[in-house]
Amino acid sequence: MHTTKTKNSFWMILGLFIIVYGCTPGHKDAGPEWTIANMGELFKAPPKGINSRWVSPENPTGEKGKGGLTNKGAKGNAFFIIAPGEKKVLFDVKGAGIINRMWLSGTIGVNQIQRRAVRIDMFWDGCLKPAVSAPVGDFFGIGLGLIAKYDNALFSSPEARSFNFTIPMPYRKSALITLTNESAEEVWIWYDINYLELDKLPGDAMYFHAFWNRNLKTTPGEDCVILPKVEGTGRYIGANIGVIGDPLYRGTWFGEGEAKIYLDGDQSHPSLVGTGTEDFIGSGWGQGEYASRSFGSLVSDRDSDIYAFYRYHIADPVYFHQDCRVTLQQMGSADKNQLLKIREKGGAVIPVWLLGKDGNKTFQRRLLDEANPPKIEDREFPVTATNYYRSDDVSATAYFYLDKPENNLPELPSLQLRLKDLERRVFKVLRKK
Repeated sequence: MHTTKTKNSFWMILGLFIIVYGCTPGHKDAGPEWTIANMGELFKAPPKGINSRWVSPENPTGEKGKGGLTNKGAKGNAFFIIAPGEKKVLFDVKGAGIINRMWLSGTIGVNQIQRRAVRIDMFWDGCLKPAVSAPVGDFFGIGLGLIAKYDNALFSSPEARSFNFTIPMPYRKSALITLTNESAEEVWIWYDINYLELDKLPGDAMYFHAFWNRNLKTTPGEDCVILPKVEGTGRYIGANIGVIGDPLYRGTWFGEGEAKIYLDGDQSHPSLVGTGTEDFIGSGWGQGEYASRSFGSLVSDRDSDIYAFYRYHIADPVYFHQDCRVTLQQMGSADKNQLLKIREKGGAVIPVWLLGKDGNKTFQRRLLDEANPPKIEDREFPVTATNYYRSDDVSATAYFYLDKPENNLPELPSLQLRLKDLERRVFKVLRKK
């Protein structure tokens, strides 16, 4: 039987869910404005046994009555300096609680190398393996070491020089958050982490996880892995994805690939599948720059094939009871003449689908289902819209909740892989714009 305090904790968590997501579980996304019922949560008396706490450089432990101790209470310890190679503990709290928000500013917000070179790790309940491990910029919702103004259901950067998250992160015994400076320069870090102390969490409260990876050159015809198979019961929250297109494909469209989510024993075919990359993030017929609560495209440079976009499953929950795996096809669109030029330059091209007109009638041809499909160089291969498998540089941060504080996924890749070619293929290119 649940105690009164446990029940009160549950209702506080439900209230947090409403405030963060603007709706109750199972209800349609209410949009950015709260309903009257949602706002009612703001003036309810706090349940007993739940206390508000902040951790920042001015109160590194978050203890009651321990804030602003330096410089006789004046602003005296507003930030930390993290030397190259140093690991800094930002949050180290014992007992049960829920982290609800983190704000971070300083050199990371304005230094593109540090956004990829500084890593953030989060450990729950004394585990040695982090549940969250990612480059700090990617973790806060935008990839490729880039920054933009954005505000969505989970992350924001109001003026493109700071980061925020508003994500409930429960823990039962302890929580530890560290920043490791793997850059060659000092990191100056202003931050606060806002959390609630609880007597006890509900039994069904899950742990927050985040996983980052990068594939420098995807294999044509093999889907790019966004989230490897994670085992347990949980909820897939979504991902932000960065794509650096191979210059060999320049001038053609990159985003025909379908997102696929494999659930609870799915093998060859997924249970959930989209219809195209820009469709999956709420747009269509191309992909410009936009930001909304659950999906957006923060960087969209078609001339240089540089993209950073996100999709979060807030109003459309993705639950799993056994395991979950997420992939994204690397598929573009071009016509026959463009494909021939790509191949002449050494680019890999595998045509998979044709769309065209035969008189007044529209036709689709699923080339991989045909016994003897035409080759690109054949005279009978139509000069029309052709979807084709291609190879690009893809990185992603995937977010999910799991019923355990550790996961079975690989560790964060090396700094060398995280930074490889970013200066030449992203930073230098965009500086010229």
